[in-house]
Amino acid sequence: MQKTLDVKLARILQDRSCNDFILADAKDPDMAYGLAAPGKSPEQYAGEAKFKTLDQLRQQCREIIAQGLIDIMLMSASTNEVLALREGLFVNSPITPAIRANDATDIWLAGTGAVYGTLPSRPFRTATIDHALCGKAECTPEERAAGRGADLGLYSITFNNNLDADFKSLLAYNEFRLEAEKKGFRHFLEVFSPNACEPNCPEDIPTFVNNHIVRALAGVTGAGRPIFLKIPYYGPKAMEELVRYDSELVVGILGGSAGTTYDAFKMLHDAKKYGARVALYGRKINNAEHQLTFITYLRAIADGQIGPEEAVKAYHGDLQKLNIRPQRSLEDDMKSMATSDSYNAKPQAKSAVVKPSSPAPAGNAGKNGYTNPDFSKMTPAEKLEWNLKRIRQSY
Repeated sequence: MQKTLDVKLARILQDRSCNDFILADAKDPDMAYGLAAPGKSPEQYAGEAKFKTLDQLRQQCREIIAQGLIDIMLMSASTNEVLALREGLFVNSPITPAIRANDATDIWLAGTGAVYGTLPSRPFRTATIDHALCGKAECTPEERAAGRGADLGLYSITFNNNLDADFKSLLAYNEFRLEAEKKGFRHFLEVFSPNACEPNCPEDIPTFVNNHIVRALAGVTGAGRPIFLKIPYYGPKAMEELVRYDSELVVGILGGSAGTTYDAFKMLHDAKKYGARVALYGRKINNAEHQLTFITYLRAIADGQIGPEEAVKAYHGDLQKLNIRPQRSLEDDMKSMATSDSYNAKPQAKSAVVKPSSPAPAGNAGKNGYTNPDFSKMTPAEKLEWNLKRIRQSY
């Protein structure tokens, strides 16, 4: 069956002003978190850490696949094996299955005692390309031709302005690209903000990330290039600069921490306005009161059928019809939440990506208003909390 991802990508590359927008759901939190990965259970009570099960997460995936409104479903290789390879749910679906193709150390966040996120990211891959394609270490030509598995993966990288760490990360990415090209495996590239850059943290994080993206891809020919990017939404200026630089580079955003419904809808609307053509939402969808209804409005906003304000009101109206109690009142859900990870210190021009609200003292503000944490004055626990909030942007 023809995939909407392929159709939209072709049209976007032909005409950057077209209305097409690619929407992806990140259902791969098990690659980063432990028992908490599927999200909080509706049956939990105050003070009780009760979470959904992996089976419940996969059932939600089945329902979203059946709905057919997203373009990509991102999963762990193990979930892809169940839903794509065993059950064949994507064979007759317009949705493209994808796996998280690597799990570098800066997303090793299983349990509160994990400290890996406070250290410069090191490359690592649990999943293999063949396991994504056919579920085993080496696929036969027939198994690859059957196309039941995922031929698309998310590869993530974090630049820290650290020669040794960045060199190893780029070397691993180079090896992955070469293998992927030989096996006909496509990928999209996720680039995080620096997670442990002290004492050499860049003054302007958005510009640093943009510059490193285009430099890292300058030597990559078409056969090995990512089909699109997934980066934090730093605001209009950074987005427009990156989109303008290369007409063959499709730029997408990661969703960020859950925030309010308005935060989710407004970010998508604004990112598209300033040139983004992809949004991959994970935690924003997973934490919604009713994921299918939430996705319905994400799709409508992405396609220009409704604005974010009207969508929030309509979403609350649908929750009432479904007899689902919202997490917030309509009035509170219409507000922009001052959540962690905003990189813009100016309230009147608040970026959709927010700064970690760590108790640690802040360092010097950069030219674009972004304030770097002063890592030298942070305790290990404070560094861990800062990095946990940074990584949670992607789910």
